[in-house]
Amino acid sequence: MFIEHLPPESHLMTALRNAMPQAELDAQADKGEPEKGRWSQEEQLLAAAVDAIRRLEWVLICVNTEKKSQRPSPPEPMRRPGAGPRKKKAQLTEGSANRLFELLQGGAA
Repeated sequence: MFIEHLPPESHLMTALRNAMPQAELDAQADKGEPEKGRWSQEEQLLAAAVDAIRRLEWVLICVNTEKKSQRPSPPEPMRRPGAGPRKKKAQLTEGSANRLFELLQGGAA
């Protein structure tokens, strides 16, 4: 029980991770949920700094890319405790656009 609450960077947790087979490490990496972990104030500040650097890099790329279609998507912020991943924005399909146009033209009545 006490082992579960040790920080991930502790010597014991590091030794346990190093002893794990690669397949189990890969499986745990796929199921990782950092939003359920505990973060210190330093880790929160570091995540904010990483997000700011990623955003600056993205802005720099966008400014130096002539075609809007070639610009990358904005970077995802680092996942933090208590916050799940961002939900993707819904894309407007042609069918949805046509339905919306009909509704705006009085097709709902």
